[in-house]
Amino acid sequence: MTPVPRIAAIIVAAGSGTRAGTDIPKQYCPVAGKPMVWHSVQALAAHLSVGSVVVVIGSGQQEMAAQSLVDFPAVIFVEGGATRRDSVNAGLNALQGQCDLVLIHDAARPFLPAKVIDDLIEALGGSSGAVPALPVVDSLSRGSEGKLEAAVARQDLWRIQTPQAFHYSAICDAHEKWSIDKEATDDASMALAAGFDVTLVAGAESLGKITFADDFVTIGGSRHAQMTTRMGSGYDVHRLEAGEDLWLCGIKLDHDKGLAGHSDADVALHALTDAILGAVALGDIGQHFPPSDRQWRGASSDRFLAHAAKLVRDRHYEIGNVDLTIICEAPKIGPHRDAMRARVAEILSVAVDQVSIKATTTEGLGFTGRGEGIAAQATAILTRNQEG
Repeated sequence: MTPVPRIAAIIVAAGSGTRAGTDIPKQYCPVAGKPMVWHSVQALAAHLSVGSVVVVIGSGQQEMAAQSLVDFPAVIFVEGGATRRDSVNAGLNALQGQCDLVLIHDAARPFLPAKVIDDLIEALGGSSGAVPALPVVDSLSRGSEGKLEAAVARQDLWRIQTPQAFHYSAICDAHEKWSIDKEATDDASMALAAGFDVTLVAGAESLGKITFADDFVTIGGSRHAQMTTRMGSGYDVHRLEAGEDLWLCGIKLDHDKGLAGHSDADVALHALTDAILGAVALGDIGQHFPPSDRQWRGASSDRFLAHAAKLVRDRHYEIGNVDLTIICEAPKIGPHRDAMRARVAEILSVAVDQVSIKATTTEGLGFTGRGEGIAAQATAILTRNQEG
């Protein structure tokens, strides 16, 4: 059986961004409601194939980086060097022995579709490297001293983007062989110079690079116009019984009763699973995990929720946020809310601030008021860039 390759990502965020005319390095400036670097980390950290993310930062940027990426405690920070090549080297050194494939991405390209990541990883099955690229569609000409000269054929010309993906050993070899007397335009050019093959995959217009002040408007401002949104809702109920374990949001709680059901009866995760499945019109939890199937007897409900999240990403949607309300008289949810949010975020591979968990009672009314059961209702918002 062929082992699954370990995949890591390096996000280069060590520049000063002086051309953007901002008071702080541009990678920490707000774009679409978040620091620019946040979007790249979110896209890569949320991808199920990417196991670790390294963010290469500039000297003295540790505090800004930590504040900007507080939602991602597993991110590894590494201090970069004087050039982009030095910074990528620092990231590669931090991953030594930890990955087989690596994606190298610029923080200045914040809006990274999951499909581009998928295509790059797939291309590495038959190539040492892969880059996303868009064909040149404008007419090209040479000119000097303000005068138009000969036209340049645009056939076979490409606009190269990031992330650029490589077998780890290949790109490390390419960096080692590169002359220190010249600066590389990107990692793909270094790989080519070292004799490695690099495959082109389809890029995305959303991967535009933010370089100048106007780009914050033209690229950042157009982000919302490019997004499609879907919403789903879920509702579930389980009986409280003595002798059962009580699982809520993937956390086992101490209580004199637990929830009864075919699986672990985590009513909160079941409602969330149905909300996510509903948002992509893929039925409900019972269709995917029927209670008549003995293999799901006592199963942990985090498997159901993770499955729903994978189906979402397979269709190139992203989980925007989920909102869950747990309805019960007891136990008290407040003391466990932070742990629950963290666990749900972990299962979904999203940031904690994308998960809302609330609780309410029914003032003693109905089956929940009598302590006979617990109910949960959930809403999920999914987004997808129109480019897929």
